[in-house]
Order: sequence, then structure tokens, then C-alpha cells
Amino acid sequence: MNLYQLFSNMEKIDPDIYGRIDSRRKAIRNFAGIGGKLALAAVPLALGGLLNKAYSQSAPADITGVLQYALTLEYLEAEFYTKAVASGIIPGGAPTGALTTIRDHENQHVAFLTAVIKQLGATPVSKPTFDFTAGGHFATVFSNYDVLLAVAQTFEDTGVRAYKGQAGVLMSNNTVLTAALNIHSVEARHASHIRQMRRARTNDATIKPWITGKNPGGIDDDAVQKSYNGEELTTQAGIDLTGFVSANAASESFDEPLTYDQVIAIVQPFIKQ
Repeated sequence: MNLYQLFSNMEKIDPDIYGRIDSRRKAIRNFAGIGGKLALAAVPLALGGLLNKAYSQSAPADITGVLQYALTLEYLEAEFYTKAVASGIIPGGAPTGALTTIRDHENQHVAFLTAVIKQLGATPVSKPTFDFTAGGHFATVFSNYDVLLAVAQTFEDTGVRAYKGQAGVLMSNNTVLTAALNIHSVEARHASHIRQMRRARTNDATIKPWITGKNPGGIDDDAVQKSYNGEELTTQAGIDLTGFVSANAASESFDEPLTYDQVIAIVQPFIKQ
């Protein structure tokens, strides 16, 4: 990997990059120093998106911006699962074990991202104040287990799609991109496991480990629907897959990205400030 070429390309995209990452020489030195750590990272970063507070008022245009963006998402998920496990409404045994494990993952992600951003010479974005009721829309999120699981599923499914929306920014650095791909698959497993937890409670056949069309999996809520719109796409790389399989199978085979603006619209109700 040619670090000088990488930073030259980043500077063309974002002329102010070195004002945030310190000098060009220090930026290259710091980034080279964390390369091995990123390559060894086997924890989910969920390099997706959320919230314009994470990094100015527009979509991130550089690697540090995407990491800041990811950190805000990890703040949200870590605090959500921490509150969920402490709520006392999760059944004992496997359900408590699963959500506790996911909680621990998310808290580890916060610590990991914070360390990486500091290694790059930047200051990690501050944690916002969250409202997991979304202004009262999910008022029983920490008193009704089914609502809690529905919100958890939506966060996870949104994170998987949001990551795809920012993946292009990471393509200039193979180390970060490789770590992100490792991470992305684990986030998808989180989503799948929560979906199966919901299905075990309801025996609802529409709740699958994956997304079919734009079906939110038995969650009848206009706000939640925003996380699934666009997943019904059955054409990939100009090829109509319905010539080979059903429309449902075609849509299930691929996850579609969410843009920065789409993610902001989904997540903004959960942010107080």
C-alpha cells in the first residue's frame, strides 16, 4: 500500500484533512502504526452511518470521517444494549446471554474506535444524548421485551445497510477495508440472531434471518419501514435476477446500501442532542 499516494488522494477529496489529522508526516506515521492493529481487528465496527453530529453536516469524505461516523453508531448501540440488559425484562438463559454478548461487543467497538481515531491524531467525537423511545414513539422499549427486540433488529439491519453506503470511502485503504469487511459480517450475524429470537417468540414465518423484499419482518411501523425500503431490488449489475429465481429469492440474496441522508432520517428521532 502506498501511504503517500493514499494521503495525496485524501487531500484532493478533502483539502482540510491535515488540519484535523495534524501534519502530513505525522498523519502518515500514525496511520502506518495502526495498520497491524486494524488488520488484526476481528470485532464489528459497523462502519455504517448515522447522525450528522458525528462528523460535520455532510457525509464523511475520508477515512477518519467514516471512523467518527462509525463511533457515533457504536455509542448508540452500546448504550442501547447496556440499558436493555439492565432493564430486567429479558428472559433468563439464552436470551439474556445473547443480548449480553452483543452489549459487550458494542462496548468493545467504542473502545476500539476511540483508540484508532486517537492513533490517527484526531479527537473522537463526543457521545450524543440518546432517547431510545424516539420521542415517545417506542415508549415501552425498556418495559416490553417484544418492542425491545423490534428496535434492536431495526438498529442492526440499518447498520448493515448504512455500512455499505460508506464502503466506497474506504476503498483507498486495503487495511481498513479488509477490517471493515470482517466487521460487517459479524454485524449481519447480530441482526440475524435477533430476528431468530423474535421468530422463536411469535412463530411468525415472515420473520426470517434475512430480509425478504422490503418486509420489516412483522414490525408494523412506518418509522421502521424506512430501514427496509429499497431492499426489494431484484436487479444487480444490470442483470434481472428474476429471470433465474423468484423476486423474493432475488431480493434476499443481496443487501442494498443506505445513503448518509437516509440513515440520518432513520436515526435522528433517537437523538436528543
